[in-house]
Amino acid sequence: MPIRAELDAIDWKILRELQDDGRMTNVELSRRVGISAPPCLRRVRRLEEAGIIRGYRALLNGPSLGMDVVAFCLVGLKHQSDSDLKAFAEKTRGWPIVRDAWMVSGESDFMLHCVASDLATFQTFVIEELTSSPNVDTVRTALTIRQVKDEGMVAISS
Repeated sequence: MPIRAELDAIDWKILRELQDDGRMTNVELSRRVGISAPPCLRRVRRLEEAGIIRGYRALLNGPSLGMDVVAFCLVGLKHQSDSDLKAFAEKTRGWPIVRDAWMVSGESDFMLHCVASDLATFQTFVIEELTSSPNVDTVRTALTIRQVKDEGMVAISS
């Protein structure tokens, strides 16, 4: 798939560095990528304005905050019209337990990444919210054992 933006080697370095540590100062970023601070800041702003950098956020340690259950739900809908898919996607936005939601191909229509304080909370969500939602046909859940890899969303080669 072709890249949809004109990026040079410096842009790629900026993206790699910010994906690894989005809190660094512009001065530190410019040092790491080998350019002075003013053009580095202009490049970052251009990448933000182009939508390549979508935002910045803190990565929280769920278990240290009492969020011990991580699970995935594969959801199949009874009907897959455009309006049905959009309605379910919108419904996921109102569920705080759902941290990420993806429309997928195959046997299921959506994959939900869920985080809960405990198994009972997750089970209550699945039974009382998810399976009882309009147009939901099937729900398959998978409780995680442990996370074995946690990288940024985009692989950037060196």
